[in-house]
Amino acid sequence: MNKHHYVVIMAGGIGSRFWPMSRQDFPKQFLDILNTGQTLIQWTFERFATFILPQNIYVVTSQEYSDIVAEQLPKLPKENILGEPSRKNTAPCIAYISFKLQQMDPKASLIVAPSDHLILDKTAFTKVCLESLDFVNKHSAFITLGIKPTYPNTGYGYIQYEQHAVSDNVYKVKTFTEKPNLELAKTFLASGDFLWNAGIFIWQGKTIIQAFEKYLPEMYDVFYAEKDKFNTSAEKKALEHIYPLCTNISIDFGIMEKADNVYVIPSSFGWSDLGTWNSAYENLNKDYLDNAVAGDNVIVIDSTHCMVKAPNDKLLLLQGLDNFIVVDTPDVLLICKKEKEQEIKEYVAEVKRNKGDQYL
Repeated sequence: MNKHHYVVIMAGGIGSRFWPMSRQDFPKQFLDILNTGQTLIQWTFERFATFILPQNIYVVTSQEYSDIVAEQLPKLPKENILGEPSRKNTAPCIAYISFKLQQMDPKASLIVAPSDHLILDKTAFTKVCLESLDFVNKHSAFITLGIKPTYPNTGYGYIQYEQHAVSDNVYKVKTFTEKPNLELAKTFLASGDFLWNAGIFIWQGKTIIQAFEKYLPEMYDVFYAEKDKFNTSAEKKALEHIYPLCTNISIDFGIMEKADNVYVIPSSFGWSDLGTWNSAYENLNKDYLDNAVAGDNVIVIDSTHCMVKAPNDKLLLLQGLDNFIVVDTPDVLLICKKEKEQEIKEYVAEVKRNKGDQYL
């Protein structure tokens, strides 16, 4: 394993589309959504630990989740759990780890990945990550992993790419498009030159820091001013000074969509962003009526195409439902049409208005 290769796992989100299982104090990355016996962040860590030194894997999360990360990832050094003082999207998170690593290892190259995605083919994933690291170490470039689309999904971002490879399976990115409507998604799929954006990035530390200086200069300035405090006892206090000065912006919008040295590797490694209950449904085994059931004591009668999640120690009997999401927790029961899953965020806001934070 290369000692200059690093991974940062981003684990600060609250996963509100997976409510009521995902809660503010215990969000989806720390849950076993698919009833596999492992949480999503445990899957992510173990996937990377096969080809990246465990001491070179970092988790950036909200300070309130640091203890959960430590408990779920006992092989991860405690000092590699980095707590952000506030949620400011992905750009400040990436600036933080980039400046920190650059102080430690000027030759650092890193993979940036979400903590809550599903990847089924670990061998193919490892291969594409190592190819990406090799490419960025030879070129001043950013790699993003694109997934070959199988249907016109409106919940994913899309990457358009040039059709002539600049290297083995590496292509120049032409455009990024945020979640399109169905007609546009169908057009993208038919054209053959669009990929789903997996939100996994690979680059050298020095390259991304140069990009912050060029495209997000104000953010660059506040991190640069405090960089000598990283990896010292003054780091936490420095962050408390830095974060209130940072814009809430994603790395996609802040840098990737503006930079002219972004490349993509079209990939197939059994990927899903597991962003919604429907994506969980797609990745669970189904019964003969196409119901996906996660729970040991669920009985389904005259129901089809349902997504059901229930505690193993609780009996749940479902009758006469078609295309519903049913999620049972100790204090909340959600019954929602699958076609309305994108509105779960709005339902959570309605709960907050009517009941406060008790059920969030």
